[in-house]
Amino acid sequence: MPIQVLMPALSPTMTEGTLAKWHVKEGDEVSSGDVLAEIETDKATMEFEAVDEGTIAKILIAEGTEGVAVNEPIAILAEEGEDPAEAAKAKVDGGGAAKSEEPAKQEPAERETVAQEEAKPTPGAASDAKPAAGEGQKAPPAPRTEDGERVLASPLARRIAAAEGVDLTRVEGSGPHGRIVREDVEGAIATGGAKAAPAEKPSTGGAPAAGATPSPAPASPDDPIFQMLPSFEEVPNSGMRRTIAKRLTESARETPHFNLQVDVEIDTLMAMRKQLNERDGADYKISVNDFIVKATALALQRVPDCNVAYTEKAVLKFSRVDMAIAVAIDGGLITPIIKDCASKGLATISKEAKELAGRAREGKLKPEEYQGGTFSISNLGMFGIKSFNSIINPPQGGILSVGAGEQRPVVKDGALAIATVVTLSLAVDHRCIDGATGAAFMKELKTLIEDPIALML
Repeated sequence: MPIQVLMPALSPTMTEGTLAKWHVKEGDEVSSGDVLAEIETDKATMEFEAVDEGTIAKILIAEGTEGVAVNEPIAILAEEGEDPAEAAKAKVDGGGAAKSEEPAKQEPAERETVAQEEAKPTPGAASDAKPAAGEGQKAPPAPRTEDGERVLASPLARRIAAAEGVDLTRVEGSGPHGRIVREDVEGAIATGGAKAAPAEKPSTGGAPAAGATPSPAPASPDDPIFQMLPSFEEVPNSGMRRTIAKRLTESARETPHFNLQVDVEIDTLMAMRKQLNERDGADYKISVNDFIVKATALALQRVPDCNVAYTEKAVLKFSRVDMAIAVAIDGGLITPIIKDCASKGLATISKEAKELAGRAREGKLKPEEYQGGTFSISNLGMFGIKSFNSIINPPQGGILSVGAGEQRPVVKDGALAIATVVTLSLAVDHRCIDGATGAAFMKELKTLIEDPIALML
């Protein structure tokens, strides 16, 4: 029978992606392991391989299509000996409800929830009653929030919501991963609290309507405020930009940050760096940032209460330091991870950091190479920035901001002197890291950087 090829989940948090390019066309024969397409997530572009053998009977989603939901059918594959023309006529289930040739991509709990809600009668209805509103109709596409995020909702929930005029962006989902199911929509209908508001023309002035919640930013370039400003070019928000906006807004709003700063002298470190890089046969080029990465990892080992993450149930103390290093790329930034950083030497850290940064800029990182770090470092010293405070990257408990090294006057033994100084700023989640703990970490970090021979021990 025909096999539906579904949009794959290329990372644990992926809900949708862009079908960037097809590597096959209708009528092509494919085998397990053949590359079918390139899928672009918010962070990287990855190849999607075939699981089964057969012939591409029909391509359902054109290349270049954005916002394709995980588990949405993107092609039909005819099995060996099956007529591709007949397979192409097979009925396609929309909205990700179809069976997949990769059943593991959809969690059992989610498959069970969808099946149960489709089979469940409306509360209080007799077995021979008419179908509930929206049943038997084609499900409309999933709506999106103002920031472009797709609302996860089952096909039946979308059909009922469309029939009853329910705004799904205002409904809280109780299904797996916050998916909106039938019961959620019926509950919203019962309370009357999620009716879609009638379309209104944008106001040109005056006070906002009673009960209205001001938007943190204009919803679109059509907002009246932009009519008063100079002409502009619209640069559509990429998936990466939307993800950055969402995650950092949530972090700044929901995570209680506090910041600590310390100035560190790096003249001894720079002298050691010069000596190491000039060694005969050296096949590395260690940077000042490599020293700081290593020192930060060791400081986290010495103060493990800073290598943590907060959850509602418990504070998680990690067994090793997986260091995420912020790298600027076209359209945003990404944080490649040096795993078990404290156990690695400076040369290894230097090589890994350069290799990961290079592949990050090419969009070739695997999800496991930029997801799951325990602590982050952001360095803007190369731009001459003296100091800055970063926003924590959830669920991590802290991030270190590194400024530029510059010669500053310092007092040594009661006399004025000149030293090369870097300002380090630590932002931490106060729910899991207290002030004294953060201060202890910064003290250890300062000691390691100013006496870098300790990094070799």
